[in-house]
Amino acid sequence: MLTVDFDRLGFQPGDRVLDMGCGGGRHAFELYRRGGDVVAFDMDADELAGVLELFGAMKEAGEVPEGAEADIKQGDALSLPFADGEFDRVVAAEVLEHIHADVDAIKELVRVLRPGGTLAISVPRWLPEVINWKLSDDYHNAEGGHIRIYTDHELVDKVTKAGRFNDGTPGDAMVFEGKDYAHGLHAPYWWIKCAVGVDNDQHPAAKAYHKLLVWEIMKQPKVLQYAGKVLDPLIGKSMVLYFRKPAGSSVTATA
Repeated sequence: MLTVDFDRLGFQPGDRVLDMGCGGGRHAFELYRRGGDVVAFDMDADELAGVLELFGAMKEAGEVPEGAEADIKQGDALSLPFADGEFDRVVAAEVLEHIHADVDAIKELVRVLRPGGTLAISVPRWLPEVINWKLSDDYHNAEGGHIRIYTDHELVDKVTKAGRFNDGTPGDAMVFEGKDYAHGLHAPYWWIKCAVGVDNDQHPAAKAYHKLLVWEIMKQPKVLQYAGKVLDPLIGKSMVLYFRKPAGSSVTATA
């Protein structure tokens, strides 16, 4: 279940790509399958071990093209262990809403992206997320849970102003190129979960809707694909923003 549109990101086979906060690896796997040179980055060693294992299984099964590469790296989003401009594409899907110092994390994403490269950031969309917070304190008060709700204007502002030029003057390091919404079918599921209890997976309504989502993911029926396209711009659970680093940029991270 992908959130980021890799065609809109401008991904090409052979691109070096960072999936920052990769979690279980869903975007990293697809990038690898498409022929990328992929680094799956996260702070959770157990998650990364599972990602590395599946990278190996994909290669053994012949699911990746010749020349594709994939590896994992553990670390802190506030201090990425990569060189300036190392990556052609950077993905940060559903991670910034968990990070207290989100501006510092964004600066690191900008730093490791090459001039001319592109960045995709997805976060929970404002309206569906507000409803979740109103319905349940447990939804966002859990350890490692969501600590903020972004508007599109706030996040665009934070990313476009995430760096400074080498002479120290402030500048709009990144160019905002547009936004999408995704997972319209998933927002009602979380509203149900928040209403009946986020851990109450056996509630009849939550259980029934979960079966619907499994059907969507596994079988991809046409009717649900169409429903998703209709619902995504209306109540899509995720907002995806796309940015480009100017080709002539000399932007670096700042403290």
